[in-house]
Amino acid sequence: MRNKTKVINIGNVKIGRGNPIAIQSMTNAKNIDDIINQINLLSDSGCEIIRCAVADFEMAQSLKIIKRNIKIPLVADIHFDYRLAIEAIKNGADKIRINPGNIGSNDRVKLILDTAKQYQIPIRIGVNAGSLEKSILKKYNGVTMQGLAQSALNFIDMFNAYDFDNIVVSVKSSSVPLSIGAYKILSENTDYPLHVGITEAGINTVKSSVGLGAILSIGIGDTIRVSLTDNPLNEVECAKEILSALELRKFGIEFISCPTCARTQIDLIKIASQVKERCKNIQKNIKVAVMGCAVNGPGEAKDAHIGIAGGKNAGFIFKDGVIIKKVREQDIVDELINQINLL
Repeated sequence: MRNKTKVINIGNVKIGRGNPIAIQSMTNAKNIDDIINQINLLSDSGCEIIRCAVADFEMAQSLKIIKRNIKIPLVADIHFDYRLAIEAIKNGADKIRINPGNIGSNDRVKLILDTAKQYQIPIRIGVNAGSLEKSILKKYNGVTMQGLAQSALNFIDMFNAYDFDNIVVSVKSSSVPLSIGAYKILSENTDYPLHVGITEAGINTVKSSVGLGAILSIGIGDTIRVSLTDNPLNEVECAKEILSALELRKFGIEFISCPTCARTQIDLIKIASQVKERCKNIQKNIKVAVMGCAVNGPGEAKDAHIGIAGGKNAGFIFKDGVIIKKVREQDIVDELINQINLL
């Protein structure tokens, strides 16, 4: 069961207290037209909140142009300069993300909070293992899960002292165990929505999948981002697969396939890849199975709505565990898709 957190509005997306866990990504395009195009591609693929790095006043002021040309909430990512945060808010950001520890004095943080309150937008307190305050590092003898959580809780107290509670929180590390522990501590000590991610997760999806899966599986998390050194579209696809695997959300067809073994007499790897690709835009909440042989066919995949089981240079189409027809290997994919479209 998911932890009950406060409801926060990010543009037209509600997070917290049982609302769907929202998928985020971040742009890496450079000019405004490319950023807009990238956001719209991400939106079409299932991204629900998008974040842009705001490193100068030109970018902060360009947010109003971006906002007019996209359909999903826009988050401004700010480091160091409180004036950029204020400018981003004034130019239409639906949320800003700051690490209060690198903004400077508390007075500067207060100016950001006052502006966010005026424009009624939330702020994500983003604590990172790589930029913890010296006092926290000294107290906890380095980077620890307790220190990460305590840093975030200290900033929450600061925001509350300035009468600001429109807050989302994250505590990110590239260490999966450290992240899991920090989020556990944080979730036990605050009811603000939590944005979950494993930072600097590398070029494949394994670290993010393990970390996010572990955290989400214990009921923690209201928004997620899969951080990859890759095309952001792959971040969104991975996020959807994580949420689907945990049965937290559905995104059309659920695809399952068996591992290959010596019993397989069809090109299962090729067939599975083709079926998954052709199913990705079919918006039906069904389970499709691609199985290599009779052992892993209608029996083990009988809970699938439809699927195939391989034979010798052929395949058997089955529905709800019952075989309905036999087809040649070269016709398996087309016939399976035809049957899916009939459902």
